[in-house]
Amino acid sequence: MRKYIGELLLEKKLVSEEHLKIALAEALNSRERIGNILIKKGYVTEEDFYQTLSEQLKLKYMNLSDFVIPEKMPENITIEVMQRNKCIFLEEKNEKLFFAFVDPTNLFAKDELYLLTGKEIEVVCAPPSKIEKILKKIESTSRVLEEVTEDIRVLLVKETEEGEEVLSLEKLSDEETSPIVKLVDTAIYDALQKRASDIHIESSQEGVYIRFRIDGILQKALGPIDLKYQNHIISRIKVMSELDIAEQRVPQDGRFKLRIKGRSIDFRVSILPTIFGEDAVIRILDKESIIIDLKNLSLESLGFDENVISVMKKKIREPYGMILVTGPTGSGKTTTLYAAISEINNGEDKIVTIEDPVEYQLKGVVQIPVNEKKGLTFARGLRSILRHDPDKIMVGEIRDPETAQIAIQSALTGHLVLTTVHANNIFDVIARFLNMGISPYNFVSSLNCVMAQRLIRVICSNCKKKVKYSEDFLTVMGFNGEKYRDFEFYEGSGCSECSGTGYKGRIAIGEVLNLNDDMKELIIDKAPIHVLKKKAKELGTVFLREVAEKKVLEGVTTIKEINRVTFAEV
Repeated sequence: MRKYIGELLLEKKLVSEEHLKIALAEALNSRERIGNILIKKGYVTEEDFYQTLSEQLKLKYMNLSDFVIPEKMPENITIEVMQRNKCIFLEEKNEKLFFAFVDPTNLFAKDELYLLTGKEIEVVCAPPSKIEKILKKIESTSRVLEEVTEDIRVLLVKETEEGEEVLSLEKLSDEETSPIVKLVDTAIYDALQKRASDIHIESSQEGVYIRFRIDGILQKALGPIDLKYQNHIISRIKVMSELDIAEQRVPQDGRFKLRIKGRSIDFRVSILPTIFGEDAVIRILDKESIIIDLKNLSLESLGFDENVISVMKKKIREPYGMILVTGPTGSGKTTTLYAAISEINNGEDKIVTIEDPVEYQLKGVVQIPVNEKKGLTFARGLRSILRHDPDKIMVGEIRDPETAQIAIQSALTGHLVLTTVHANNIFDVIARFLNMGISPYNFVSSLNCVMAQRLIRVICSNCKKKVKYSEDFLTVMGFNGEKYRDFEFYEGSGCSECSGTGYKGRIAIGEVLNLNDDMKELIIDKAPIHVLKKKAKELGTVFLREVAEKKVLEGVTTIKEINRVTFAEV
């Protein structure tokens, strides 16, 4: 014979007899469920009550803390169906559909789901407050997509010699409400909502997939979409970017600007032919969102360690010389330079930048966009900047020997030059410049410091949990297995807050090469890397891998994440 819920709660010592009597009396008078009364009065926690209820009803229990909304719902199960029955779909296993119900005893709801899906329904017990929170989140996501496809007017902005001309969709297509237009607009709007940096449209044998790059990692957004729509999707993007629709055999690059809810957002487009048709990557440059972030931008806010910040703050305040920031594409180099400029932008110095493109807009700074089609290259722009009496110059990137030569001459003739170079670490930068044919003496004479950086993902605070690793695993991952086998590390288990990734947000890590006369002489003499590393260590350089390992031990990130962006020292 099944025990009453009150008996089970007493047996487990989760409520007192006195509290149970009070709740029973109130339940008789108000006809409210005893569980609701016990929870409302604080006599028992929601978690304890529903865990006990699951035992009474012999149902599986889930606390839903790590729950991630499934990408694919069963056929006929809409948000309206789940709201009506106060339930959420969890998963499908062995031809059975698992649902968590606010009221796990609601047989009518279970029957409706069975009739809609034709599959056996398994009821799971879970805290109702968490079910309701997830239902609201699903509804919110659904509403956003509905708004973008029905109510939000996405306007394409065309730049002309007279200024900006806003083009409505009627001017671009006779079928303003076509599904392809809605699909592309929805993808762009959703990417902005999720603060994605890029939208990838990829064709494969299964169909077209749309993925977003969020925190440096690609995440699936839509797909597969039938391959027959691939050409229409790419054509829509080409029309927006004013590219040649008829040309499908060579890569094309373009850009467009959208105005969404009063915000102007720039997009850079790259089209590439593949074996399944054309693929596209759209880089999002949400300047207005960045401007909000720039208000509090500083070297500290980026996450750098104290030793990196102290060296950088000292070097950017020197009257002349070159500061080099290096790292792969998407490692946050430009943001670091803007943080540095924000530190020294006191209104007394003329600061001029040349970039491709101008991604951030800073008050009190003259910013010049590179335009290679019109002949405005980094080198030509830099020469012109020097005739404008600047004190401090930022060069977006040094790509060629000519730009490198002018930048070094600028640093030697009394200007502070901040720039970026694509290289893997602080020593590869030196090799890059020397390979460009730059005089080693001029190079080191102009150089104040070199910083290499990476961006690492931070563990999601909502689903952060302690873990221990085996000695073998730690050794394989580049850690001292014997030393850390009993150490408690952290990981994110994946939840709705972080879209199941276990990570939310990123911080920067860096290594700085501080140059003194001895180090400069070694570089001029073209000393081997191991000699330079040894000297750098003596001068206080903490290398990227060491900084990354420190972040793991502090519980900021994971071993897997630092192995994604740094090499373990052998």
